[in-house]
Amino acid sequence: MLSGWAVGAELAVKFDLPQLNVAEYHRPYVAMWVERADQGVAASLAVLYDVKKKDGGGLKYVKELRTWWRKAGRELTLPMDGVSGATRAAGEQTLNFGAVRNGFDKLAPGDYKLVIEAARESGGRELVRVPFTLPLKGAQNASARGKEELGAVTLQITP
Repeated sequence: MLSGWAVGAELAVKFDLPQLNVAEYHRPYVAMWVERADQGVAASLAVLYDVKKKDGGGLKYVKELRTWWRKAGRELTLPMDGVSGATRAAGEQTLNFGAVRNGFDKLAPGDYKLVIEAARESGGRELVRVPFTLPLKGAQNASARGKEELGAVTLQITP
């Protein structure tokens, strides 16, 4: 049974992957999840990595998404339908999620954070947290900004 706030709710995450001026640029691996107030994972939304690398070699570097890996990743079997996806090119990216995807519809009322983590081979790692509150009393928009591996991150939740 869906929570009242979740019926028809949509979550859109817009995030910027900056093109870095470095000698060896690799597309970042990205994990995105919803975190409860106690910092536990409430729902894994996306894991973007090299899903087409020969013999599943892309999985080797998923562990570089260290925060997500410790909190949720090592307990999952990847690729995971609806969660796993290919890396993204530099620039602005948007991922859309319906409420029933990945347990988002089962979240109890309270304070949460959308967390996005990016890690790049021969590069850095960065985490950005964007707070939001449930139940929805209307559309919610929130944003935060990374410093190196991530640019602007915008969360929009609409009932």
